[in-house]
Amino acid sequence: MLDFSILTNYLNEYYLKGFINTIGISIIALVASFILGTIISVFRIAPIRPLNWIGAIYVEFIRNIPLLLIAFIFFFGLPQLLGITLNGFISGTIALSVYTAAFIAEAIRAGILSIPKGQTEAARSSGLTYIQTMRYIILPQAIKLVIPPLGNQFINLVKNSSILGVISGFDLMYYGDLVASDSFATFDTYIFVGMFYLVLTVPLTLGVNYLERKLARSR
Repeated sequence: MLDFSILTNYLNEYYLKGFINTIGISIIALVASFILGTIISVFRIAPIRPLNWIGAIYVEFIRNIPLLLIAFIFFFGLPQLLGITLNGFISGTIALSVYTAAFIAEAIRAGILSIPKGQTEAARSSGLTYIQTMRYIILPQAIKLVIPPLGNQFINLVKNSSILGVISGFDLMYYGDLVASDSFATFDTYIFVGMFYLVLTVPLTLGVNYLERKLARSR
């Protein structure tokens, strides 16, 4: 049986703080990764070869190394390499953004490639620049097409935020570690941590499934 006194005793001081911080981290990282991912996706299909290389290298490099390693680079590497010291919250949020952006870039790129090329040609022939064509014609359609995959990436981002616990990122897992070390009830502590993650991810999953069905009917 679970010891619910652990939840009640540590609710306000630890669990809720971590829960709120995890929400903040996830929202900041989502916005940052969406912006960066959109830029990288445009790089990957741009008619300028060096931009293609930059986009491809970024995606392949970031997707094939662990998120924890990226967090370590910002948390431990920057002080040694550049003399820049970031706390766990900032380092972890940046790492989450950089990591998730690679997957978002591929999702948006797939959406862009699904748009008929004739639309790009028509926009360019009407006098729009490449950037204007992407901004006003192609990207709005592409993003709408890939909303379900983007929603899934947001869910993954929320779960991946637990990596901040390793670098003292003040997230839910970090405060869970504090509760476990103080109460010596490791199993119960992390079961409650998991429940808080479910409070975040289950509504998101239902929302993404609803959007997917709605978009499927509208096509």
